[in-house]
Amino acid sequence: MENSIIETKGDKLAEFTVNSNVCGFVHKIRGNKEGKKIIIDIDTPCEKIKRISHMEVPMMDILDIKNNYVIDRAHEADCSANCLVPCAVLNLCRMEAGFLAKSLVKKSGSLDIEFNEI
Repeated sequence: MENSIIETKGDKLAEFTVNSNVCGFVHKIRGNKEGKKIIIDIDTPCEKIKRISHMEVPMMDILDIKNNYVIDRAHEADCSANCLVPCAVLNLCRMEAGFLAKSLVKKSGSLDIEFNEI
C-alpha cells in the first residue's frame, strides 16, 4: 500500500494505493476529515469494493475490530476476509482522525505482505 498527500482546493487529501496482487486489482483510496467524520472515496475495478466506494466514517467507530464502521460495511459488501482494502481504509481513517501520525505513515511509505515460503 503506497500513500501520499495531495492538494485539493487548499485542503490536503490523503491518498493511498492498494495493490491487491492476489486478486489482481489496484485501488485508489482518498479521504479527509470533515467534522467528526472521515470522508472516503475509493476508485476501484472490484465490484465488491464498489459497493463501499463512498463512506462517511464516524471517527469514533474505527477504534476496534468489533463494532467497526469500515469492517461492518466490508462485511455487508461481502468482501473476503483477506481483502486489503478495509485495512487500508482504516489506516487512512486513523491517520486523518489523528490516531496515527502522518509523519510515521509518510516515513513508512507502505505496508506489504510477503509470501516467503509457499
